[in-house]
Amino acid sequence: MVFHFRFKSMNVYARVIFLTATMVFLSRVSDGAASKQEAGAIVTDLHAVGAPIRPAPADPAIAHALQQISAQRVQHTIETLVGFHTRNTLSSMETDLPKGQGIQAAADWIASEFQRYSEACGGCLEVRRDTFTESPQSRIPRPTVITNVYAILRGRDPAQAKRMYLVTGHYDSRNSDTLDDHGYAPGANDDASGVAVSLECARVLSQLRPAATIVFAAVAGEEQGLNGSRHLARLAKAEGWQLEGVLNNDIVGGNTTPGDRLQDKSAVRVFSEGIPASATPEQAKLMESLGYESDSSSRELARAVYDISQTYFRATKGSPPFHPVLEFRRDRFLRGGDHSSFNQEGFAAVRFTEWREDFNHQHQNVRTENGVEYGDLPKFVDYEYVAHVAALNAATLATLASAPPAPVEVRVVTKNLDNHSTLEWKDGPGATAGTRYEIVWRELAFPVWQFSLTVPEGEHRSTLPVSKDNVIFGVRAVDRAGHRSPAVAPLPER
Repeated sequence: MVFHFRFKSMNVYARVIFLTATMVFLSRVSDGAASKQEAGAIVTDLHAVGAPIRPAPADPAIAHALQQISAQRVQHTIETLVGFHTRNTLSSMETDLPKGQGIQAAADWIASEFQRYSEACGGCLEVRRDTFTESPQSRIPRPTVITNVYAILRGRDPAQAKRMYLVTGHYDSRNSDTLDDHGYAPGANDDASGVAVSLECARVLSQLRPAATIVFAAVAGEEQGLNGSRHLARLAKAEGWQLEGVLNNDIVGGNTTPGDRLQDKSAVRVFSEGIPASATPEQAKLMESLGYESDSSSRELARAVYDISQTYFRATKGSPPFHPVLEFRRDRFLRGGDHSSFNQEGFAAVRFTEWREDFNHQHQNVRTENGVEYGDLPKFVDYEYVAHVAALNAATLATLASAPPAPVEVRVVTKNLDNHSTLEWKDGPGATAGTRYEIVWRELAFPVWQFSLTVPEGEHRSTLPVSKDNVIFGVRAVDRAGHRSPAVAPLPER
């Protein structure tokens, strides 16, 4: 098991040594428990059953798809988007822009890319536009047309196709003036990089047909106030989308500022909310009383991203593995993102962002002052880094869309004072034959799942000699190929 501690004096390579040592330690915990039992020594209940969690086996089809992700394609996407001169949302209303400039031209190009991918897979993608007129508000001085562009890859299993996962980035851009609808606003990192992730995921995953549905999106209006994503999230709710997870990619360009030695090109931050934004006061109170502040559906989605990274990313000689760093807050200070729009509607959603941002390269007019270069230009983007982020997104989407539905009505029995823990659950809708379940648990202060116990196929109840007072439990579904659903924390049942 790997987790991340960050100290000012600990560099990337020291962290890798630390993480490796942690994995060895947890392995020895399990092995040591067995030897202590044989010797008659006392074994704590934490590791009396089960085993430390290991990476799931790689799916050959998913692994092959990840190999098709191209830094050159990422570069082409970002440079093409920058070439529209400005993608300011307000430019949709301007009629005096030169041909090929402005956000509408960018929307047309994104839609054409989705359509091209669809033609390559025999029409497997439904390419759509969500167009609406936003009323005037603080950053929108007049009624403005906003268009979200998205493509749907329908799941192959009729019983599971209603389950959906979505990846997005915002294709609008801005410079120093949010209302400048004519000036140069390249937006290479913020957020052509995120759109490149969504497009690459669409390109390579359209060659697969997972059981559940995947939506690839590029939204507008983010810089004006999350307008596009808010509309799309509300549309998803109104149309009854069974949206189980949203991956928002915003500023994932691996900023490369000459002389910056504190950037970490092996890490991408994954932000997730604790208490859901949509929780009622009663729901929030219940989560706090159970110690589940860190077990929202968004937080479990983030843990699933981490779990999947352990399968598809490995250290290479002299280099640490590319990995997500779980940031247990909704977003950064003074900033917001499109995942929050989906959180507000009750959907699990997380944000991917590079490890260290350079604010001279965001929301700035392109210029040089006192020897400092300002502006969000392509030369500050690391295309290989964006490709790694795209691969992590694609692996997550493909795995979760291939996994069985998560269990429902998960309960921990609390009828009596007891050091044992009994968990019960039911199959999620559309669960297929061969679905089995894993009980996972972690110490209260630990960020990711530590231990698991596989329950025999067909069983939906298990009692463990592990005290529910000392751990957080979860239950997740696993198919015969090893695809795992996000875990679900149990509610108490008396």
